Amino acid sequence: MTRDLTRGNPMRQILCFGIPLLLGYLFQQFYSVVDTAIVGKTLGGDALAAVGATGSINFLVVGFCTGVCSGFAIPTAQQFGAGNDQELRRNVAGGVWLCAICAAALTAVTVLFCRDILTVMNTPADIYERAFVYIVTIFAGLPAYFLYNYAAGVLRAMGDSRTPVIWLIAASLANIVLDVVFILNFHMDVFGAAFATVLSQLMAGLGCLARLTRGFPVLRMEREDWRWEKRRMANLCLMGLPMGLQYSITAIGSVMIQTAVNGLGTVYVTAVTAANKVNFFFACPFDAMGATMATYGGQNVGAGKWDRLHEGIRSCVLLGAVYSAAALGVLWAFCDGLNMLFLDEASAGLLPLARQCLLTNVLFYFLLAMVNIFRFMIQGMGFSPLATLAGVLEMFARAGVACLVPVFGFSAACFASPAAWIMADAFLIPAYFWCCRRLRAPEKAARRTRKMAHSCS
Repeated sequence: MTRDLTRGNPMRQILCFGIPLLLGYLFQQFYSVVDTAIVGKTLGGDALAAVGATGSINFLVVGFCTGVCSGFAIPTAQQFGAGNDQELRRNVAGGVWLCAICAAALTAVTVLFCRDILTVMNTPADIYERAFVYIVTIFAGLPAYFLYNYAAGVLRAMGDSRTPVIWLIAASLANIVLDVVFILNFHMDVFGAAFATVLSQLMAGLGCLARLTRGFPVLRMEREDWRWEKRRMANLCLMGLPMGLQYSITAIGSVMIQTAVNGLGTVYVTAVTAANKVNFFFACPFDAMGATMATYGGQNVGAGKWDRLHEGIRSCVLLGAVYSAAALGVLWAFCDGLNMLFLDEASAGLLPLARQCLLTNVLFYFLLAMVNIFRFMIQGMGFSPLATLAGVLEMFARAGVACLVPVFGFSAACFASPAAWIMADAFLIPAYFWCCRRLRAPEKAARRTRKMAHSCS
């Protein structure tokens, strides 16, 4: 079930590794979609707006968790590519320590300040309490998110992209059942939807953890592997924290946009929530491309195979272009029907707003593909701080658009993400080639030294 991405045809390897990842992201979105669909169809538009009003802050916090865990797994991918089992074990153990600390700190802070966050975000009064109940439940379950994301990240770093998918499929099915039981049978309202999501995430995390502990003899830890080493922890933080901050910095811009949309009223919040759910589902292939590039870059840098980096980029960019065109065709034809999956009949009048939001984003999908491909490749190569700078540019772009929403209204909000993708691509593409030159600089210097020594002899 493991795959060595340092050998074989890059396009084939990317597809074989990325397709299971794609299935995993689709199922992850699937049980998020089920939550939203059941809430919208059974509890009404106000409940849907309450869940949607927390979407950006949810992305900020859970995105930080996802980014940190992915970053902590990068040294594991590099050591796997280099074939260094002892360093691999110690990096995995160090990541466990850091995930435990981050989970405890982040859970405490977000739960304590949840109401303050919603107030600052200008959450409409008629949905405030429901929004609080939903998001504080998600925040309380953050340790489950850390468990799954780190265990899945380590599995992917070692070439196993299937196990996380298997457990996400099981968790998504469990989530559907729990949604029905908690919301329809026990009448737990939006708390039931959030609680079902947390329990499903915990199930997926425990499944991945079981695979790690039982399926990889190389990960049988010794006492020495758990020792706290400042140098190692600093290196893990250098990889993980910039990735987490990158997600969060990007999400800060989304929070600003969400705050601006909240100020327009519940009607606009509901329309954006429906459109975003469809958008997130169709954007899953870009997430899979990014995660594949992180592992691909990490393994090939560890193995010193620089030429394969360009080959992988070319292959993945081609995949991104083909999928972007296909997604545009599908969503142009079926946009309204897909948005109605999340709207009840009373909210059907919001379809023009939801259509405008969704199609504006889809027209720029290829730019999003490029963001994920180059950003995660740079991270896998070991240059996480550069990817964080791209996140800062995205934040500034979204913040700038948020300032225009009171002037130009809803149309300005629809262009927030495309503006952010343009800014990020303008930085990431040149940054990737700079990283390649930095990696190859020692090799070129050694080659020049050998050439000069040969000339002198």
